[in-house]
Amino acid sequence: MGKLLNSRAFAISTGVFTVVGVFVLLEVLLRIGAINKYIVPLPSQVIMSLERIIFEENIMSRVAETAYEMSVSCAAVIVIGVPIGAVLYKWVALRRAVLDWVAAMAAAPLVLAFPLFLVMFGRSSTTIIVMSVITGLAPIIIKTTEGLLAVRPVLINVGKSLKLTQQQMFWKILLPAAMPTIFSGIRLSWTFVLISVVGIEFLINLGGLGQLINDLAERYDLPGTYASIGFVIVVSVIFFVLLERVETWLRPVK
Repeated sequence: MGKLLNSRAFAISTGVFTVVGVFVLLEVLLRIGAINKYIVPLPSQVIMSLERIIFEENIMSRVAETAYEMSVSCAAVIVIGVPIGAVLYKWVALRRAVLDWVAAMAAAPLVLAFPLFLVMFGRSSTTIIVMSVITGLAPIIIKTTEGLLAVRPVLINVGKSLKLTQQQMFWKILLPAAMPTIFSGIRLSWTFVLISVVGIEFLINLGGLGQLINDLAERYDLPGTYASIGFVIVVSVIFFVLLERVETWLRPVK
């Protein structure tokens, strides 16, 4: 019985039944008037509006645009963030001086600076990508540094006994040992990036899924607005499930 409760299938089934249960409860509360229908639409209306959104709102081109901005931003945070984390691991004085500021950057509402970025990069995908990269850098820098600092001394001593160079020590021992923690940083960073991409698309009304939500909200199409938000959530879940599979594939075998 305990094995069943701990299985992945049970967890997924529980999540699905919970979501369905919440939808049914919300439907009942709305129909009996306990919740205002002018604020929250019926879940049945939201589900029925999905077909209209997919076929009438050019959803695939919007998904492609958001996916492009996400892909560039996600690749950039790894290419920039991991080396910075490695530098902070190597240089103790720099780490002590900078790491707290990096952590503060993770909590800063950088999205409020979007007018400044619009002036610098114009109303284009470049603005969305640059802001999303800056938003997603802090977690991966912090987690990369933490992962490298947490490598067991015995592994480092083995590398020294084999007379590995600093480059060999990093690529063969430090990086593989720190990979689980680095992937935690990647997940956090990519979560920030996804929120930033869709949020800025919504704010500046420029392409992608964020613009779709903005358009439907301005038309006061509540079922469509909620359906588009739900569509973004589903895409996000699929994205992070795939990331988890990649992490499992890349994680060193113990």
